Amino acid sequence: MFRILFLLFIVVPIIEIALLIQVSDVIGGFATIALVIITAIIGAKCVKQQGLGAYTNVQQQMAQGQLPGEHIFTGLCVIIAGVLLMTPGIMTDVLGFLLLTPAVRRSLSKTLLAQASVKVQTGFGAGFGQSGQQSTQQNNPFEQQASRPFEDAQPRQPERNVDGSNTFEGEYKRKD
Repeated sequence: MFRILFLLFIVVPIIEIALLIQVSDVIGGFATIALVIITAIIGAKCVKQQGLGAYTNVQQQMAQGQLPGEHIFTGLCVIIAGVLLMTPGIMTDVLGFLLLTPAVRRSLSKTLLAQASVKVQTGFGAGFGQSGQQSTQQNNPFEQQASRPFEDAQPRQPERNVDGSNTFEGEYKRKD
């Protein structure tokens, strides 16, 4: 975690300043400032357009009862791209525009999905071994004597109305 924060707050700004100085030597100081402002404006418009599209797609898939995982990832990439594009600099603008590209998002999605499935299959976190199954520790103070404490519990039957149906009648008022 320290390395990531170190990169974000120390190394990235140093690289950005060096790139801005080199670009200003080539195209001039005012042109460099204009370039940074123009990329921020264009990036904001692209982020707004793609973000609203991702939001609409998520809503449509949820309305159809489907899990909108790909569109949620798209929305997350668009948010990160927006932050990168609003940060002044050349490198962050390039990374932001790359995240707005659907082909880059798809390849990034496949890579992250492959990494996540490997971690789930091999197991991670406390209490899990290499096989992915939970390991049992003998001195665990939270482990109970019975392995299934609710083994003898009976399922509760729903209460029936006078006519024998499971219908619950009532009125509601929507408050928006």
